[in-house]
Amino acid sequence: MPVGFFLEIFRLGLRNLRLHKLRSTLTSLGIILGVAAVIVVVAVGEGNKIGALREVSALGATNIIVRSSKPPEAANAGQARTFFVAYGLLRQDLRRLNSAMTDASAVVPLKAVGSDVSYENQRITSQVYGTTPELLEVARLRLEPRGRYLSAEDLESRAPVCVIGSEIAKQFFRFRDPIGATIKVDNTVFRVIGVLEPIGLAGGRGSALVGRDLNKDIHIPITTAEGQFGDMVMRRQSGSFSGEQIELSELYVVAPETDAVVPLAERVRRVIESGHPGLNDVQIVVPWELLENAKRQMMVWNVMLVVVAAISLLVGGIGIMNIMLASVTERTREIGIRRALGATRKHIVLQFLVETGALSTLGGVIGILLGVGISWGLQPLVGALVRLPWLAGAFEGRLTLEPAVTTWSILVSFIVAAGVGLVFGIYPAVVASRKDPIEALRHD
Repeated sequence: MPVGFFLEIFRLGLRNLRLHKLRSTLTSLGIILGVAAVIVVVAVGEGNKIGALREVSALGATNIIVRSSKPPEAANAGQARTFFVAYGLLRQDLRRLNSAMTDASAVVPLKAVGSDVSYENQRITSQVYGTTPELLEVARLRLEPRGRYLSAEDLESRAPVCVIGSEIAKQFFRFRDPIGATIKVDNTVFRVIGVLEPIGLAGGRGSALVGRDLNKDIHIPITTAEGQFGDMVMRRQSGSFSGEQIELSELYVVAPETDAVVPLAERVRRVIESGHPGLNDVQIVVPWELLENAKRQMMVWNVMLVVVAAISLLVGGIGIMNIMLASVTERTREIGIRRALGATRKHIVLQFLVETGALSTLGGVIGILLGVGISWGLQPLVGALVRLPWLAGAFEGRLTLEPAVTTWSILVSFIVAAGVGLVFGIYPAVVASRKDPIEALRHD
């Protein structure tokens, strides 16, 4: 077929679409919305996946976290007016892990102590942890430029020093430098030597895994925590008196590489279970396993979202076929004239395919622009909506949406849109080409 003839057919097809602008626009609407839907749902799903993986990764991909957990029988004992319970990790567990996990990069203990923190006339409830200098690297914490973290000398001398979280610094020292200031934990005075940078886990999925807002933590030397506070936590309120004995709150066991995390975690479980049958008062969290599970769940979720959005493309294709079938009936006489002037069935098929291809391609381009625009605008839109007075109380915590537009969703949606248009345009084109020229010329 001569190139000039093909260009003429292409020009005729586009001219026919321009003659019916409203019909062409409505016909393409299904494709436009379908492509936009695919891009938006994939962007939202991908953004959620990136956020979840980032927060789980922030716990440390090579870390294995062993945490003391109050057993059910201790919770039932809390119903009595006076009770005493001992549970959780022991120093003996730390010694066993140090002996058994010689291939681990580090084993870092944390000991929770006082929670009543005050500065001058300000008082808040926080969580103070005795720990070692290795926690800074193990937990992927970062210090603000001023100050320093705990040192080996602090542990040896049982120094009354502390490193505070970003929220503590914001509440107590909004207009001054906290370094060198003194705060009270219960009745013990500590000097601030450093401030941690804000941690993104606060209020997010990672916060639920950790069990607290890390930005409100205070770190002190573990030797100071043992000497000043001991293992017993006493509480008196509303006429009841309670006591809890917890030697260690958490242990971080660090694998040398990610490939060693799973087997090392199994060994940690066996060692801990030897002293805590059934792990009744101990919880083991393996971020690497959570990371892999999150990847698999997000992949399944993305597939489901794409399948649901692809239904819109299917509906759009059916709409194109319906309109083109109606167009065939409407243009029967035109088809007869073209056949009488020498056009073959192939020429008729090609003309109708040009029209359906142009509709689906143009719809795909507009759908891409619309989908990318909506994806980019979702984050500020959601942020503005949740700040409205009548919506602010409807959401617990912080609601964030960070859509991430992916190249593959744009390419796949466009290719599918163009393919849908051509596939659903073949049948009307074939119907048009099979019309008898004589009968077509008699059509009014």
